[in-house]
Amino acid sequence: MQSGRVAPDPGGTGMPTVSFALRVNSQPCELMIEPRVTLLDALLDRLLLTGTKRGCDHGQCGACTVLVDGRRVLACLTLAVACQGKDVTTIEGIAAPSDLHPLQRAFIEHDALQCGFCTSGQIMSAIGCIQEGHAGSDDELREFMSGNICRCAAYPNIIRAIRQVVMEKTVGGDASI
Repeated sequence: MQSGRVAPDPGGTGMPTVSFALRVNSQPCELMIEPRVTLLDALLDRLLLTGTKRGCDHGQCGACTVLVDGRRVLACLTLAVACQGKDVTTIEGIAAPSDLHPLQRAFIEHDALQCGFCTSGQIMSAIGCIQEGHAGSDDELREFMSGNICRCAAYPNIIRAIRQVVMEKTVGGDASI
């Protein structure tokens, strides 16, 4: 960790806390937490951003996928303090509620969700795949989305939704995905 202030634990657990700044969904944020707190716990419990889901808590399901400086990370395996000075984007930060992100619209149009539990992680991972240039074919998408598990097995529809957005981006020239 670079420059963070270590303070006594206000919660009385005996663990020191660290104060650090980051940006969450383009908003500056100051956190004072124990160094062992994961990004997922900080998002859910401290910032009350509940769109990111806790699935397995072992980095195996992808439900907690968020973007840190534009790259996909599993929030359950990432320490919050490792995000000091970085930009964290969650599902709440990709679009205004009244104006859905193109992937959100495509997921709805292609019925790419059933129970919806994995959807935020799927969408965040899809944004990452497109930005990383890993959306050239269905096989490539399946490979690079393989860390995101859908219990309902909506995989064909998820791929169709992502392909639609990739095609719209290619035809329309929209570079902001």
